[in-house]
Amino acid sequence: MGAASSSIAGSEPFAGKLCGLEDVPENCVTAMFMYMEPPEICLLARVNKSFHRASRSDAVWEHKLPPNYKFLVRRILEDQQQVGEKEKLIIRKKEIYARLCRPNLFDAGTKEAWLDKRSGKVFLAISPKAMKITGIDDRRYWEHISSDESRFGSMAYLRQIWWLEAVGKIRFEFSPGKYSLFFKIQLGKPIRKCGRKTYSLDQVHGWDIKPVRFQLSTSDGQCAMSERHLDEPGRWVYHHAGDFAVENQNSPVWVKFSMLQIDCTHTKGGLCLDCVIICPFEYIGKYKYSD
Repeated sequence: MGAASSSIAGSEPFAGKLCGLEDVPENCVTAMFMYMEPPEICLLARVNKSFHRASRSDAVWEHKLPPNYKFLVRRILEDQQQVGEKEKLIIRKKEIYARLCRPNLFDAGTKEAWLDKRSGKVFLAISPKAMKITGIDDRRYWEHISSDESRFGSMAYLRQIWWLEAVGKIRFEFSPGKYSLFFKIQLGKPIRKCGRKTYSLDQVHGWDIKPVRFQLSTSDGQCAMSERHLDEPGRWVYHHAGDFAVENQNSPVWVKFSMLQIDCTHTKGGLCLDCVIICPFEYIGKYKYSD
């Protein structure tokens, strides 16, 4: 019986009816893509024309976009587009996803948003230029240093000060979920020596006497606070201010955050502040910090 089956399967008329990937209905491919990650979809789009068409389906990419993607388009992408390009961008969901996965500056270049390519989760970065910082305009205390290590091309460097207070806030429509907020800080001034990147610790002082306080609060009453001494010179460290949760979709939330060291019994200096990061809680391991 097995031989007979092999004979039938090997016969020319039957072999001609065998199905290949090009015979898979496009709606089935679309349904399959719903359960795959975006990089895998883009890879399989090369298989054949049917897979390519399915990979461009709005149904697939709307499923991958975060629930707040329309807010992201309004807040971030529309301001970057000329009128003639805007309509095309909004129509194609795949293009929206691809564009949002890039670093996108907004609010006069002082803030940045991007999606994780695999999960579609939203990340935010806020520049020191979007914050109110004690003495920031006085070159006796602060200077802005251009650097390719910074997300924004420059960072705020503290020479010396008695009262340190850096406060910022952002109004944003987050997707429901839990989020973490970090301050990206380095002790030491970035310099180049003999063509190599290094850092100077000449002005680093005062951070081991009293801890720095990191705080956050939200417009719906959530608060978090942490304190720690800064004791890791010469390396970028993400200091965890706290976490907050978003429950309501399509409802903008104010998030206020601050970094304080206001003990005026001693000066402190030699600190670089690059940015503040807000990320989904499940990505907390991506940013090294000490609790």
